[in-house]
Amino acid sequence: MTQALSTHTLVAVIGAGAMGAGIAQVAAAAGHGVKLLDNRPGAAAQAIAGICAQFEKMAAKGKMSAEAAKAAGERLQAAEQVADLADAGLVVEAIVENLTIKQQLFKDLEAVVSEGCILASNTSSISITAIGAALSKPQRLAGLHFFNPAPLMALVEVVSGLATALEVSDTLIATAAAWGKTPVHAKSTPGFIVNRVARPYYAEALRVLTEGGADCATLDAVMREAGGFRMGPFELMDMIGHDVNFAVTNSVWRAFFNDPRFSPSLIQQDLVDAGFLGKKSGRGFYNYQDGTDKPLPATVPALARPHDIVVYGQSAAALALANRLQANHVSFTQAHALGDTVATAGGATLRITDGRTATRCAFDLQTPNTVLMDLALDYGKATRLAVSVAAQCDEAAANSAIGLLQAAGFAVSQLQDIPGLIVMRTVAMLANESADAVNQGVCDAAAVDTAMRLGVNYPCGPLTWANAIGIDTVSTVLTHLAQTYGEDRYRTSPLIQHHVFVQKAFS
Repeated sequence: MTQALSTHTLVAVIGAGAMGAGIAQVAAAAGHGVKLLDNRPGAAAQAIAGICAQFEKMAAKGKMSAEAAKAAGERLQAAEQVADLADAGLVVEAIVENLTIKQQLFKDLEAVVSEGCILASNTSSISITAIGAALSKPQRLAGLHFFNPAPLMALVEVVSGLATALEVSDTLIATAAAWGKTPVHAKSTPGFIVNRVARPYYAEALRVLTEGGADCATLDAVMREAGGFRMGPFELMDMIGHDVNFAVTNSVWRAFFNDPRFSPSLIQQDLVDAGFLGKKSGRGFYNYQDGTDKPLPATVPALARPHDIVVYGQSAAALALANRLQANHVSFTQAHALGDTVATAGGATLRITDGRTATRCAFDLQTPNTVLMDLALDYGKATRLAVSVAAQCDEAAANSAIGLLQAAGFAVSQLQDIPGLIVMRTVAMLANESADAVNQGVCDAAAVDTAMRLGVNYPCGPLTWANAIGIDTVSTVLTHLAQTYGEDRYRTSPLIQHHVFVQKAFS
């Protein structure tokens, strides 16, 4: 079994910005001597002072002893030039995202460091294979991608280029674990794991916004309160910065030869062109100027409680709905499963979206009074649900269905009749992209779920979530989205298709 680098190994970090300083802090806290280099005069020394202040704060809060904080700070030193890094056993580069500049830096390092020194890049988007192509020994180069802020975020992506030696990636995996991080291994492909798989989280919300499905505040609220995500997609893009988020999307899209699955959004392009970059500029999807209140999500006002509620079957949604109605002292009856019907009330039929519009469902199933409800991470704990109403549905029936959900304690946001609503289509596309990453050998299933939970704080790994709602359900949603839009964007991953056929063969 490959061992982590000994704490006697000197770690060099190049780049004293937020990421470089954070990586230096992690390495020093783990017991390594650390040299920090930056081409800006005084930047390394300033960063070290900031790191030492962080160690002192941690000691004051009891997160480390005063002795350990002092010792960790003393392990840090500023370097003046690349030649000063000759004694390093690991060099981590955290400089500007520019291939040519990174290649030149690593070529300079090759002329200085020992044969056994491991070279690592913290790049989030540039190919490790491409960086290594300029080196005489590309086998000792790998990606070591931390997430910001590095001292707090648990995930580290260890990325192997085409030439990366197995012992190098294994050593970095063991070292990241020894530093208290959770490493995942990925092949060097566009976006690695997180920045690739996360694209649908933004893209589907932007698509729904483009189609007038709902406003940003409503979609964000549904993704938080039903989907269980820590931040809605528009809040998150505003926090990241639209210049950064849009650039990553463009980078992944171009790297995949303009695959429509990663197509950038014209709405986000407009924000970037206008300089509305999010929180840092004072305006993005939301206005952050002083005295401006954040808009509230659209919520259907309280409607009358229907008296003829029937809940069908034993699905997760049906069981949770029954429990919530009972807890709220609402009378209802239970019946055996009736297709995919979750409940009926006032002539309305309530179903979970399967990727079709409510209008198409009503037509296909010949049930005019159809109301669709969105996916929830946990229907028992969700505080809000999105619904859509078929064009054929009469107002009284729609009100009964919504009143039923309100009686169960849900705040209800009615979206326009868009296919897949918002949580379901987003989760299906996240699972689809995760499955494609696994199918293409980028990583394994455990790695993609771990990466998305720890790297972007998803409430559940996309593949675990897909298994929970049913791979066949995910496949059906994707198929219906593809039929509606006629776009290759919604093609179903071969891995998902395979699992559906396996399930059907052995069922």
